[in-house]
Amino acid sequence: MSLYNPSASLPSELVERLRKVTLAVFDVDGVLTDGHLDFLPDGSEVKSFNTLDGLGIKLLQQAGIETAIITGRRSPQVEMRAKALGITHLLQGREDKLVALKEIWAQTAHDSDTTAYIGDDWPDLAAIRAVAFGATVPNGHPLMLQHAHWCTQRAGGAGAGREFCEQILSARGQLESLISEYL
Repeated sequence: MSLYNPSASLPSELVERLRKVTLAVFDVDGVLTDGHLDFLPDGSEVKSFNTLDGLGIKLLQQAGIETAIITGRRSPQVEMRAKALGITHLLQGREDKLVALKEIWAQTAHDSDTTAYIGDDWPDLAAIRAVAFGATVPNGHPLMLQHAHWCTQRAGGAGAGREFCEQILSARGQLESLISEYL
């Protein structure tokens, strides 16, 4: 009996797509954060990241899945977070998310059939439509909800990234063994 199998509720076609995923790509604002932009009086920006997402990303890496961030804004906080998590590919200041994603594909063995992407707004739309598994968050733009293959239950910045990670790991049959390390 399975301890926890989030992909059991997915259509079999999506599970098959997820089994092939070797690259997981994350947007930042609205996915790994709640989307709020907080500025201090000196103009510096503050971002809050959820530790649930961080562990999910580490679990993907432990399972042999490469990780990437493609974000429209530039932020030293994102650079620090990506470095702390060991994220392989970090592309900041990129509103052209699909072009940026294709650059990753050109430099690696990944392609559209082996990529999962999660985003929340129009700049993510073309990338979500181009990958094997495109995901969004419930607080994302309604157009994203129409085009994504799947939507998390948790909002961006509140563990949505972790749900995305667990869907991939579950479909690949790796989640239960990772959980067992904590029992």
